[in-house]
Amino acid sequence: MKQGFVIPLYNHGGTIGSVISELAVYKAPVIVVDDGSDEETKRRLDQALAEFPQAEKLTLKKNSGKGAAVLAGMRRARDLGLSHVLQIDADGQHDSARIPFFLEEAARRPGSSICAYPEYDETAPKSRRNGRKIANTWARIVTLSGAIVDSLCGFRVYPVESSLKVMESPFLDKRMGFDPEVLVRLYWAGVPLSFFPVRVSYPRDGVSHFRLFEDNLHISWVFFRLFTGMLPRFPALLARSLN
Repeated sequence: MKQGFVIPLYNHGGTIGSVISELAVYKAPVIVVDDGSDEETKRRLDQALAEFPQAEKLTLKKNSGKGAAVLAGMRRARDLGLSHVLQIDADGQHDSARIPFFLEEAARRPGSSICAYPEYDETAPKSRRNGRKIANTWARIVTLSGAIVDSLCGFRVYPVESSLKVMESPFLDKRMGFDPEVLVRLYWAGVPLSFFPVRVSYPRDGVSHFRLFEDNLHISWVFFRLFTGMLPRFPALLARSLN
């Protein structure tokens, strides 16, 4: 196994340096994908990269969405010969102390995607909790199972080759619907999913790009598409859920 990290980055200049420094101790490749960030973020990213030579950046000329950034990072991981990649957000919300456990689980189950479900503290907005419940209900519907414990948390280890077969589909959502859709399609493709907890915090001065109405509406549209895709798979999914 050869493991590494992918960080999709969009205007999180205040936290990207600390996230990279927390990953640097693993002496593994760190791929930061700048998804059309502002100049201040680019400046801070370049400062962080100068300190940590095992980290590199890819730059998307315009903001294309989290999914597009992760896909670009995964393709670069394949070029580097990585077998597994841990995706982690650039905002520093995820408890980095859980990284060793997730990498160890990936080594134990190399064919699986090792995914997180959030353990929130008091900083978590109620609206985000409620939106997550809706998304997870949809995930159970379109898989006919409870295999996807959490569909939205962006802290997960992907096996590179099997995941890219799913991610490179032209129909996969490249924006806020990416995280839930890729897990559903991995499940449909027969890739095992394992879930473990990770603490998530929302700093008061943190930067969030989640738009409550627009992005929840967009995610609902993604799940509607997945529902139509589930219908022809219904017999196979039902048989799988009964085994």
